[in-house]
Amino acid sequence: MDSEVAIAVKSDADIAKMREAGKLAGEILDDIGGAVRPGASTGDLERRCRRLLKETGARSATLNYAPEGHPPFPAALCASVNHQVCHGVPSRERVLRGGDIVNVDLTIIKDGYHGDTSRMFYAGNPSAPARRLCEVARECLWRGIRAAKPGAPLGDIGREIETFARARGCSVVHEYCGHGVGRKFHEPPQVVHFAKRGRSPILRPGMIFTIEPMINAGRRKTRVLADGWTVVTRDKSLSAQWEHTILVTETGSEALTLAPNETPPEFTPD
Repeated sequence: MDSEVAIAVKSDADIAKMREAGKLAGEILDDIGGAVRPGASTGDLERRCRRLLKETGARSATLNYAPEGHPPFPAALCASVNHQVCHGVPSRERVLRGGDIVNVDLTIIKDGYHGDTSRMFYAGNPSAPARRLCEVARECLWRGIRAAKPGAPLGDIGREIETFARARGCSVVHEYCGHGVGRKFHEPPQVVHFAKRGRSPILRPGMIFTIEPMINAGRRKTRVLADGWTVVTRDKSLSAQWEHTILVTETGSEALTLAPNETPPEFTPD
């Protein structure tokens, strides 16, 4: 990891706008999550998202997003079910069944600023192993957030996440990572969720980036489906992901995309 990576320190005005975008993203995701149930399709969730964006004057960052080598993403959110790791393309045909676990990943743009967040939802009652995986992934996120503080190396985030996941018998996906965010969807730095050798940039107050670990019940290897977007586990094991956009503060870090009434988990002993 290059210690010379230029990581923007946001102005007070930028931070205020990012708080607004993050708050709205958390609220919209909360509303969409209320529609996750057996019999609903991932296409239903996407249509609900479009309606909410229209009502709030925000727009989707993913709709028609087309980085080099990818077709335009066709939806306003990603919905990844069970062994789908990330970037799941919503459709009317993907109907949720009782026990499914679903990651809904939402990035909105409000007044030119991005709010990027994702969360796991349950369609009915998942199995005990599926629920445990989701809880481990959530704690991985919050342990990463706790490691993000001024004066700390950026690499501490991934080290904390991977150490906890492996101790719980899970693996961490390496191919996809968190990222800086602001007026642009993706900015430096890349925030990996595993321990990585080399020097690491030092965090400073005013830096904003996402932490979004993808945790697998089985092996960490993934593959991309024929749609060019949907990522799945190669061994078809379950996968779970949680994400917040975070701000490094003078004393620690602040999750800008908290949903209403959302609180960090109680950490289990190391």
